[in-house]
Amino acid sequence: MRIGVSGFAWATRFGTRYLSVLEPLRAAGIEVFEIGVFEPDQVPAAALRRAMEAAGLQASVCAILPAGINPISPVAAERRRAQQHLQRVIAVAAEMGASIVGGPVYAPIGYLPGHRPTPEEWQWMAELLHATTASLDAYGVTLCLEPVNRAETHIVRTAADARRLCESVPHPRIGVTLDTFHANIEEKSLPGAIRLLGPLLRHVHVSENDRGIPGTGQVDLPVMIAALRETGYAGCLLLEGFGYLAEEREAPGWLWAEQDVTPERVALEGAACLRRLLQQPGHTAR
Repeated sequence: MRIGVSGFAWATRFGTRYLSVLEPLRAAGIEVFEIGVFEPDQVPAAALRRAMEAAGLQASVCAILPAGINPISPVAAERRRAQQHLQRVIAVAAEMGASIVGGPVYAPIGYLPGHRPTPEEWQWMAELLHATTASLDAYGVTLCLEPVNRAETHIVRTAADARRLCESVPHPRIGVTLDTFHANIEEKSLPGAIRLLGPLLRHVHVSENDRGIPGTGQVDLPVMIAALRETGYAGCLLLEGFGYLAEEREAPGWLWAEQDVTPERVALEGAACLRRLLQQPGHTAR
């Protein structure tokens, strides 16, 4: 299992002004760096790829749907626009050198229409996935659907939901991202969620229950590692904690992260925690 870190620790939209933070990460045992992509045409993909290659880092992408992009809108034209958007995200990810595009790409964050998921919405999500398969194959990218908690979506909240969606469009380049922050809220058992996904699990976001430094909160990381080993997981453990920078007022952690938890602490202390766990003898997954 490789260790990675998300650019969300520094900024919502990680751009070229933060490229200097990349080089020290590899020395700390971090191998993957994840970029959040909202509007793909605004991402400096070539510059980011050069910087990550120079730092010895592999790229991955977390896609967050921007305003106006809704794959489960009742308006057909909006759904087609969402399909085109995701295909563009895949192309930009490949330009960046990424082989993973993850995230809650099935619906916008915060889209809560006030009803339970409908059969039409499940069909529209399947249509979105069908529309991406040719691009995934052409660019050699894997799409990893990320369940998020009930405050952020009404439709894919659990590993079981994500597995059902994957099974509706069985394709070797469609899998799941499991995020421990969301799983801590929605799953009865984190090891159980990992076992349920099995080979569909292609990417893991490691985040504490408060989005702070992994190992300082309530998420049982040793049990998570044990379950991942049990199922043969060999992907990335991607640190997705949010740090505090006074100048980044739009960053995820600006309002509520502890002010002494810098992005560098999230990355370096989080990576050290994961390295210790990976070096220990196996634990039993409950």
